[in-house]
Amino acid sequence: MNVQEFAELAAGHALHALSPDDERAFAAALAEHPEWAGIADTDAATAVVLSEGVSEVAPPPSIRAALLAQIAQDSHVAETPPALEAESAAETDPFAGLPLLPAVTAEEAAQADPVEPPASTDMLQTVQRRTWTRGVFALAASIALLVALGFGAALVGELLTPQPAAVVALQQIEGAPDTQSAVGETEDGAVITAYWSDSVGKAVVVTNDLPELASDQVYQAWFVRGETPVPAGTFATDDGSATALLSGGMATGDVIALTVEPAGGSEAPTTTPIVAIPTA
Repeated sequence: MNVQEFAELAAGHALHALSPDDERAFAAALAEHPEWAGIADTDAATAVVLSEGVSEVAPPPSIRAALLAQIAQDSHVAETPPALEAESAAETDPFAGLPLLPAVTAEEAAQADPVEPPASTDMLQTVQRRTWTRGVFALAASIALLVALGFGAALVGELLTPQPAAVVALQQIEGAPDTQSAVGETEDGAVITAYWSDSVGKAVVVTNDLPELASDQVYQAWFVRGETPVPAGTFATDDGSATALLSGGMATGDVIALTVEPAGGSEAPTTTPIVAIPTA
């Protein structure tokens, strides 16, 4: 499974829209690639934000008047036959013999002033809560449908929230026809995978099990071009994992190297590279 397919599953997982088989595939991929945990965390957090962020809208007062008018109109359709109605009314209603008020149309009722005071604040809040809840369910169903129909992670991601630049770049690289990758390992057993594509013009490194550094240190990437190291950006790890987009342009034949540098990075390496990954 590549990161694009995982992002697709992560979006569905955040909305509880995956089938049991997809849930198992999601869990297995996350266990195999802990560096992708940030994607799932971002989608889960965004789903919560969406559920809390729907604007509250109170129903217009005209709805109540129109509804009462419609009820009145419908009740006349099934009214009791005149003879039976008069007899029954005479027995049970002392005002049955009095003339009735003329019926009003729905349009007249909608234009009339409200008979009762506006709904209380508590009632409006209840309606509003139901409104945003239905909105969240509708949004979840829509996104789940996109996933079920096979839309890519990029579209689902746009509906949720923009992904980190490094993750987006990795998706672009893996989707390119000329995508390439290479793996390196440090003396401590940490695994670093480099991904790049000439057509995309970007390179990304994904780390696993890199040791945590002191607060005054940082990992720095380099493009080693012949004998010249070119700075390619710094990054930190989270529990040994990181996905870092390398800055600057990568040239054919560059070696991607990592060093430990003082916080803020260096103009030139100050330590021996912990890994060097050839790209040619």
